[in-house]
Order: sequence, then structure tokens, then C-alpha cells
Amino acid sequence: MSAPASVAAGRGHLLAFAGLSASYFAHIGFFNPYLPLWLKDLGLPIFTISLLASVQSITRVFAPYAWGALSDHTGQRVKLLRFSAGVALASSFGLWWHGGAWWLALVLLVMFTHTSSMMSLTEAAMAQLVAGDWGRYGRIRLCGSAGFLLTVFVAGEWFERFGMKHFPAWAAGTLAIVLVATMKLPDLREPPAAHDAVKVPIGPVLRNPAVRWFFAALFFQVMSHFSVYAFFSLYLDSIGYSKSTIGLLWALSVVAEIVWFFLQGRLIGLLPMPRWMLLCGVAAVARLGLTAGLGGFVVALIVAQWLHALSFAAHHTTCIAVVSRRFPGQLRGRGQALFTVIGYGFGGVLGVLLGGAVAQAFGYRTMFAAAALLAVVGSLCAWRVVALDRVERAAHKPG
Repeated sequence: MSAPASVAAGRGHLLAFAGLSASYFAHIGFFNPYLPLWLKDLGLPIFTISLLASVQSITRVFAPYAWGALSDHTGQRVKLLRFSAGVALASSFGLWWHGGAWWLALVLLVMFTHTSSMMSLTEAAMAQLVAGDWGRYGRIRLCGSAGFLLTVFVAGEWFERFGMKHFPAWAAGTLAIVLVATMKLPDLREPPAAHDAVKVPIGPVLRNPAVRWFFAALFFQVMSHFSVYAFFSLYLDSIGYSKSTIGLLWALSVVAEIVWFFLQGRLIGLLPMPRWMLLCGVAAVARLGLTAGLGGFVVALIVAQWLHALSFAAHHTTCIAVVSRRFPGQLRGRGQALFTVIGYGFGGVLGVLLGGAVAQAFGYRTMFAAAALLAVVGSLCAWRVVALDRVERAAHKPG
């Protein structure tokens, strides 16, 4: 293939992944913020809502690694993405039938088992495509942030005007767009030789202390953030904010995310990745502390939502970079899956269930204060990663 043709193909591939990122996060942008409000509208109690919201995290305990191992074995990440999108769309039709909490749990289990695999499969395919160019990665994720921003704001206005009854239709519509986007992806595969060789073991990587502390920092950082993902909308609703204002506050965090992804190509090289993790942890402590202590003040919530640029966006890119470095080649799919399983799986399950229990017993403010303490623990783990990474780099330094 000639150079211009290669460049054109590369741009086409980037556009295809940008389209998937935009459509996937457009689905997440309406589904995750408004699922708790829809469940509340159905008359379910807070703890039942937290149990149903935790189904997504439960599927992230087992689904991403299973899909990641399968993708590493077959190299067919794009075909697996298409299959996942199709099954998720089909299962979403079950939301129209009001069969009670157990039926909703079953529908969400099937849906999330397939959508939860999409993030790790997409990240693995994108990491292969961008090959360490985090500026290009940021531009792709920027499209995802724009999709999230669009639906979180539009859905907030829609639900404020028409109520929550159209939630199932939104689910089906956005997942249909995701399925269409997967059909536009290039059929990227790992080189066949990688699958003819002996399977690369993952154990030696996991025995590295820096890797173990990295996953510990990830676990507590993401666990603390599930107070936002699962309960922020309910918290604001309990204070008296309208659904449109709730959508606007969610949108502000995504604007901050977009700004970061736009600038990260220039900023990410200013610090080593472990130091970025530590900085992101400190930002999470500040964000959750402001939300807990000053939730009745809009200005404080605006500042807290702007900190999303560091506490989530920069943290996400940093983690993807660390995983790409520690789990190269044939380990890539399993490494990205571990990122999802440990952070958004185990961390998410405990974050939602414990958060729901604390919120029901002591209120939302106490729950956000507890989340801030979890972010402190995550920051301490990140500080340990900084120290170990410094020692590791010094040991490999020539001379």
C-alpha cells in the first residue's frame, strides 16, 4: 500500500472508532445518569435501585476478561464488538415489559454483559491502532465525550418535559446507533503469528509490585467515583434540583472531559504516568469532598464537576497508557480486561452496594464523604506507584 493510501486508511480507521466512541458514550450519557431516576419513577426503594445499578458492575467482574481472553485468542475484536452490540440491542426491548425488579435485573444482566465488554475490546483495538500516540487517542475519546454531552443534556430536557416513561425507547434507539457504528469499523486483527505461538502468560506481569499497586490505586479511585455514577442524580434530585439542571451539571463534567482530551496530546508528556495518577487521585478527593460538603451551592458543584477533567479523563488516559505499557502484544486484551474488571467490576460493585447502604442509612452527604475517604486511599496507593516506578526506572537506567 502506498504512503498516501496508508494515511487515508489510517484516517478512515480513526473516524470509524471516533464514530463508535461517540455512539457508545451517547448511550452511556443518557443511560447511566437517568437509570436511577427511571427506577425511582417505577416506585423502587433506594437500596433496590442500588442493587439494580450494581448489575453493570457485576458483569464487569467476569465479562470483560472473558471477552478479552477470547479476543486475544482469535484476534477478532471487531466481530466480537458487533456481536455484543446486537445482543445488547435485542435485550433492551425487555425494558418495555414491567415484570418487577427480578425481571429488570435479568434484562440488565444480559444487556450489561455485552455492553460492558465493549469498552475493553474497543480500548484494546484502539491501543493497537494509535500505537502510543495519546494525542490521537484523545481526539477519538473527545468524540465519545461529545456524544455523552449531547445525550445527557438532551435527555435531561426530554425527561423534564415528558417524564421518564420514554426511557426504554431511548435505550433501544441509542443501542441501535451503536450497532450501526460497529458495522463501520475496520476489521482489525492481531498478526496471525501471534496466535500460532505459545500463549503468553500473564502471571509474571501481575507479580510486579508496581503493577499490583497500580491496580489497587485504580480500584479505590473508581470505587470512590461510583458515588457519582450511581447516586449523583438521586442526590441532586433529593436536594431539589430539576432534571434539566441535573443534566446541565452532568454536561459540565463532560465539557471538562472534552477540554482535557483536546489538550492531552500537549499535556500528558509533562509528567510521568504514575505522577498523573497521583494528581488525579488528589483531584478526586477535592471533587467528592466538595460534593459532600457543599452540594447545596451550585458554584461548588460546578467546580467539583470541572475536576472531572482530572479525576476521570486524565486518570482514564493514564491507566490506558500504563496498561498498554505493562501488557503489550498478546497480553493487550487481557490487560485491558483486567483494567475493567478490577476498576469498574469489583470497584463498581462494592462502590454501588456500599454506597446504597450508606445512603439509605445515613443520607447522600455521608455517602459522598465516605467516597472522598476512598479517594484518599486511592491517592496513597498511587503515591506508592510513583515510588516504585522511580526505583524501577533507576534500575534500568544505563550506567
